Amino acid sequence: MLTRTIPGTDESIPVVGLGTWDVFDVAGSREEIEARKEIIGMLLDRGGSVIDSSPMYNRSEKIVGDIINETGGRSNLFLATKVWIDGRSAGESQMRRSRDLMYAGVIDLMQVHNLRDVDVHMATIREWQEKGCIRYNGITHYTASAHRSMEKAMQDHKPQFIQINYSLGERHAEQHVLPLAQDLGIAVLINRPFMAGRLFHAVRNQELPAWIAEFADSWGRFFLKFILGHPAVTCVIPATSKPHHMVDNLGAGFGAMPDAATRKKMAALWESL
Repeated sequence: MLTRTIPGTDESIPVVGLGTWDVFDVAGSREEIEARKEIIGMLLDRGGSVIDSSPMYNRSEKIVGDIINETGGRSNLFLATKVWIDGRSAGESQMRRSRDLMYAGVIDLMQVHNLRDVDVHMATIREWQEKGCIRYNGITHYTASAHRSMEKAMQDHKPQFIQINYSLGERHAEQHVLPLAQDLGIAVLINRPFMAGRLFHAVRNQELPAWIAEFADSWGRFFLKFILGHPAVTCVIPATSKPHHMVDNLGAGFGAMPDAATRKKMAALWESL
């Protein structure tokens, strides 16, 4: 799988990872666990490593951690989670719990979820980094209405990562957030790449255009490669509970990526639907 460098470092991460919102929040039956174990196995087999979760995702951290503990794949994973609570003490307790639930040891990336109490938590995360408990820091949001607040937090805190929504159907981040990330040297994770499935509904019964065959052979890869074609994007983290969808998602991490002219053509096609 293609990789991209984390700005300011010599470390690279694969361009397609795995989000866990909703789809890993399961009761934990053997059938549910096996499907998700297969998904994580596919991620690793195809050269991926990034798994993103959060305490807000209920049981997702525990499910990820139980699978990691059972399969022993921790050393090959880049584990990202979040702090989503008010106050320093509560934040530290939550981060410790996330670390333990995910069997993370050292957390690869700790993010302030939806900018909640961002000033307090960024200070704490940096202290944990100095102690060697966290490798990278970041901030997240999932709506375009928060992008102005995201821009301010990026300028105030200079995080190593941001995580934002961006897709063919939600391109607001192109205006300011993505260029600012490039200017400041910030890695970018992308959530909601399919707008919770709405992109697929829009192309139902539509044939993939022949001119995109060089880059993608499915609508899922079309959507993901549009995102990955943006030079500011480091990794996209689609969520899925279906192994065959995971195969399709991971395929976007291989082969040529669309250039600016092709991405413009992709956007025009989307707008014509």
